[in-house]
Amino acid sequence: MLDWASAEQLTIRQLAQRIGGYSGLQMIGTPVEIADQMEQWLVEEGSDGFNVMFPYLPAGLDDFVQKVVPELQRRGIFRRAYDGTTLREHLGLPRPGNRFFGGA
Repeated sequence: MLDWASAEQLTIRQLAQRIGGYSGLQMIGTPVEIADQMEQWLVEEGSDGFNVMFPYLPAGLDDFVQKVVPELQRRGIFRRAYDGTTLREHLGLPRPGNRFFGGA
């Protein structure tokens, strides 16, 4: 890293910005290209979901929701609705008994 910083004459701030960011899988492109990459990852590698990070907020999130999600839904790989109104219902988990009040 020091050789790299020296060769490019980076300041400490510039070096930190380059090495301190997220370095995981990046999907970049148009909404269709991003959907293609997500679908390919899902089909070829298997996945139960993605952790999506945006380069800027809130516009990056808005772009994803308004442009990429509809494309994924069109392909049938992103839900259009949830099964229940709560996370517990969505996951098919029974509601636990109330420890303060007996069943009526």
